[in-house]
Amino acid sequence: MMKKIALIGNPNTGKTSLFNQLTSSYAYVGNWSGVTVEKKVGKLKPLVHPGELSKYTDGASGASGQFRDLDGELIDLPGVYTLNPLTNDEAVVSQFLINEPFTDVLNIVDASQLQRNLHLTLQLIELGKPLVIGLNMVDVAKQHGMYINYKRLSQKLKIPVIPIIARTGKGCRQLTQQMATTYTETKTAQSFQIYYGHIIEKAITRIENELTAKTKKRLPLPARWLALQFFEGNSRVYDYLQSIIASPFLDQLYKEVQIAIKKTESQTIHHYIYRKRNQYIQSLLVDVEETTAPQATTLTEKIDQVVTHRFLGIPIFLLTMFLVFMITFDWLGFPLSDGLDKFLSGPFSEWTKISLTQINASPYFESLIIDGIIAGVGGVLVFIPQIIIMYIFISFLEDSGYMARVALVMDRFMENVGLNGKAFIPMIIGFGCNVPGVMAARTIEQPRERLLTMILMPLMSCSARLPVYALFAAAFFAKNQALIVLSLYVLGIAFALILAKVFTMTFLKNESSIFVIELPPYRLPHWSTLARSVWDKGKVFIKKAGTIIFAGSVFIWLLTFVGPYGFDVEMNESYLAVIGGVIAPIFEPLGFGSWQAGAAIITGFLAKEVVVSTMNIVYYAPDVVTLQGLMTNHYTALSAYSFMTFILLYIPCMATVATIKKETNSTKWTVVSVVYPFVLAYALSFLIYQIGTFLGF
Repeated sequence: MMKKIALIGNPNTGKTSLFNQLTSSYAYVGNWSGVTVEKKVGKLKPLVHPGELSKYTDGASGASGQFRDLDGELIDLPGVYTLNPLTNDEAVVSQFLINEPFTDVLNIVDASQLQRNLHLTLQLIELGKPLVIGLNMVDVAKQHGMYINYKRLSQKLKIPVIPIIARTGKGCRQLTQQMATTYTETKTAQSFQIYYGHIIEKAITRIENELTAKTKKRLPLPARWLALQFFEGNSRVYDYLQSIIASPFLDQLYKEVQIAIKKTESQTIHHYIYRKRNQYIQSLLVDVEETTAPQATTLTEKIDQVVTHRFLGIPIFLLTMFLVFMITFDWLGFPLSDGLDKFLSGPFSEWTKISLTQINASPYFESLIIDGIIAGVGGVLVFIPQIIIMYIFISFLEDSGYMARVALVMDRFMENVGLNGKAFIPMIIGFGCNVPGVMAARTIEQPRERLLTMILMPLMSCSARLPVYALFAAAFFAKNQALIVLSLYVLGIAFALILAKVFTMTFLKNESSIFVIELPPYRLPHWSTLARSVWDKGKVFIKKAGTIIFAGSVFIWLLTFVGPYGFDVEMNESYLAVIGGVIAPIFEPLGFGSWQAGAAIITGFLAKEVVVSTMNIVYYAPDVVTLQGLMTNHYTALSAYSFMTFILLYIPCMATVATIKKETNSTKWTVVSVVYPFVLAYALSFLIYQIGTFLGF
């Protein structure tokens, strides 16, 4: 039986971790609210032998029906608190439930926050699809002195409830086997129902009757669920109902119910329905939630007293990042990268050259391989150790829960510039890559703040810029590499905040904003999850090396090999020199007015890593002299820092520009996101170089 199971839950309930445990594929995991911003699909892992089912299921927990092998897909949807969409990622869920085919629902629930999580659960039960609850974080609930009687909860809700710890995989096999047990949709839909009072129930019946009259075929969704979502203000459901029922009928009915509820309950319809569900949940918790011990101050609360301190929070964050950069660039990363560089430029290049000679390769082909591909691609690959080390620490901070605290600490500053702390989360993601950072802005409720976050994303220093920083920092700032790189990251954040204030005072006026973020408990990341997270990020970089950087290196080599006067020309007479020379005078006031720098800036639009590939080709020295050594002949420490600042801020890469266009659906704002970084990069690099020169640096 082929199943399509929708995985739905509140943000930060371990939903994506569970997805990775149950499927053979991997999705990005981060320990903060709203990390999943689009639908992800994974093939379910195979089950154990059906004869073992009795060991892992319990009739009291809701297991029933005939066991079958579970063949299907698990669809990981964005974390939401309600099915009524406020943000773009919440709209993905409602749109999926209405328009996409699926057979079952897997609802992951945080046992330590049961009351809040059950609001979404009740809406999913009303949906009428076969449903299983994965009761996650039972270990966290225990630490808080709570025990959830999952068997009694299952009996009350009339659906299966399986306790799990998604982070470690405990209970996940039992959950998989439970999902393999078949249920009838009719039983799930009719076995549970909340009474919402005479006014709402009567209005629901009117919509049900209208749907029956207007359509002869069976609706894909229960009419009662559609009616309830309509009265709660779900715009996607309203659009769906409009395709069947005339708008005047819906609008008039909503108005009548709103007036009646306001008169009798002094509430809006949405708040009234919420209160009715909450009353049911409160009565449910009395039966299923047991306090096992007085709640003491947890380790999470003790740590938060320090790291979220009003005055200490930001210095602690900066110190943490400084230590990360020290390990990445000074203590561990540089020796590894230096060793890989010596291998690629030494033995590997020599072996390749000997092999090409033995097969009588033409000089042109040999030059392409040695001077183009190995110099270009290899020049970027040498920085993989530093990038992987950076990913390890960033992933550790994400999965441990610390990055959510950084967003909270930054909220005070973000609010002063027209954003809130939630906008800092996509910016943190942008440190890895600007593309998912732009996409993560979907989780921001306010359209203005969402747009502002996306167009500021190019100022976040992504990992693609790290090879440039590593190259120049090692060449000119060997004793202070970590401090120099940290200053660039801070510079990007600082100017993002400054420009946010400028934009909110001019083009994007302020609107009211409320910052709400759920702080997860601190957890030691599971090693397998951490390893997969690092690999998932690292393979993107390696994939770039095998595609964009490879193709770019070949193209750049060709431009250095061919010139206006023929083939196999001197580098200074090549087409690349001509192209770079055209724009070189523009950058003379910034301290890097050579054609080589101009060429690298142009090719950097493809991907920022290509900047180093270009330099490795145009400055190529086959024997002892390294690229870092050659840089000291063409740059000073001041011009090097000016160049790094320019690379930090100037136009985003091609993939980021395309993503901004897709997410904003606006040519105007896409152009703005390209133009203003270039102007800012030029102005700031100009000031750095000119002031530095005046002061004698």
